Amino acid sequence: MIEELRIRDLGVIADATLPLGPGFTAITGETGAGKTMVVSALGLLMGERSDAGAVRAGAGQARVGGVVRVDDPAVAELVDDLGGDVEEGELVLSRTVSAEGRSRASVGGAGAPVGSLGRLAERLFAVHGQSEQLRLKSLAAQRDTIDRFGGEALAEVLREYRAAHRERQELTERVSELSGARDERAAEAARLRGELEEISGVDPQPGEEADLAQRIELLSNVEALRSATQTAHEALASDSDDPMARDAGGLVDEAVREIERVADHDRRLAAVLETLRGVSFQVADAARELAAYASDLDQEGPGELVSANERLAALNALFRVYGADSGEVVEYAAGASRRLAEIDGDDGRIDELTERLESTGARERALADRLTELRGEAATRLSELVTVELRQLALPDAEFVARVAPLETLGASGGDEVQLLLSPHPGASPRPIAKSASGGELSRVMLALEVVLAGADPVPTFVFDEVDAGVGGAAAIEIGRRLARLARTSQVIVVTHLAQVAAFANNHLQVVKDSSGGFTESSCRRLDGEERLAEMARLLSGLSDSGSALEHAAELLALRDA
Repeated sequence: MIEELRIRDLGVIADATLPLGPGFTAITGETGAGKTMVVSALGLLMGERSDAGAVRAGAGQARVGGVVRVDDPAVAELVDDLGGDVEEGELVLSRTVSAEGRSRASVGGAGAPVGSLGRLAERLFAVHGQSEQLRLKSLAAQRDTIDRFGGEALAEVLREYRAAHRERQELTERVSELSGARDERAAEAARLRGELEEISGVDPQPGEEADLAQRIELLSNVEALRSATQTAHEALASDSDDPMARDAGGLVDEAVREIERVADHDRRLAAVLETLRGVSFQVADAARELAAYASDLDQEGPGELVSANERLAALNALFRVYGADSGEVVEYAAGASRRLAEIDGDDGRIDELTERLESTGARERALADRLTELRGEAATRLSELVTVELRQLALPDAEFVARVAPLETLGASGGDEVQLLLSPHPGASPRPIAKSASGGELSRVMLALEVVLAGADPVPTFVFDEVDAGVGGAAAIEIGRRLARLARTSQVIVVTHLAQVAAFANNHLQVVKDSSGGFTESSCRRLDGEERLAEMARLLSGLSDSGSALEHAAELLALRDA
């Protein structure tokens, strides 16, 4: 429920505060005073598209603010998600529109996307004006009306149906995709098998190319290595039979013997002797290692070099196609194996998906049939109740018919086409309301629907913009009565030009136009007592001080209390 609405610099309204509150609020005023700006302001709070042209001339921006009392946990949760607060059950909404067209919104004291106002509005408000009358002429809107009247039982089946419908569509697309790409998958599988066979034939090992390169470097220089190691070995431990041959090992051993001979004479030579003995052992170890290395070189042959070069060439051929090194080639092969397994399993997957598709399709069909059944029941009840309401709205011979007919194919909302029909007088065949209802009749159909729907799916706040268009006399009085009845369970805000409607409001606001300053500026005030009586007289006759109009206005106000 909107407790208060404040409008600044919107259209002709400079600054107006509308105390709304519970029950039925009627908003009246002279033509051009800015009554429709009230509806526009409410639309801005509900996330509707902004119009920079609606900013009052000379102002930098228009601003609309509202205090809304909420008790819906889902609304409080949405506000919390947006970073705002609902304080003591009150939610503050605001919207600004700059003269350049920029728009900003605030929810519960926190800046929020303008679209969030629309999500809140779905749970808080229902707006009815000429655009809503046009929307009601669409078959989708008519089906939504039946679904809304069907209550939670129908809504639950509709949710289940939509889930099954989406699943069937997804399965159909997947089966079609897999079935339609058999040739492509077969070609891909053949390519992958060839690649895996090529890689498997080489069988690369991670890091192997570095070891090969080092081995090839050795084999390519084996003669130089053999010559160097033999020369070095001769220098350390000569195998020559020449008694005059001298090597490092012999020289060190001779040094050791000489120092051992005299070491007892000077203890300082003990350290030198120890060093020489270590050198002797090291020279001997080096000589043995060189001998073993030379022996290994003797085992190498030109055949191994050829094999190593061929192996590296085979690896390089893989690197040019499958990766920069053996590790990447191994990784590529693993991925190709997984993809090949996936392709090889597609035929089995198609069978599995086809089976699921048949099962899901059967569930979708059963849910669609249940939807048709529930919609048929709801249509029958709605037809009866709306017909009764229309007869109370000065359409005594009218008959409202909600008709559910099957479609050839299932859609996102089932397999039904729903039409709202109207027979305005006995003997006339029911025709679509878009073709058979006049503007006044369509207004009454909308009101009758809302009165009936309010019992099944109540909305906190209804906003009606000239729901009485094209109506007068007794019909207008009945519209006022029905709006008052709707206001027993919901807040009702009505922009009207009929005294017969305004008479039933418990809260009467007047939008007042002032052109004394050379330009038009409007404000708003609450009417009571004599002021309200004068406004009612003006609505009736155009004159606020006409005696007969004042008398008639008093009679209308008495109807509300009757």
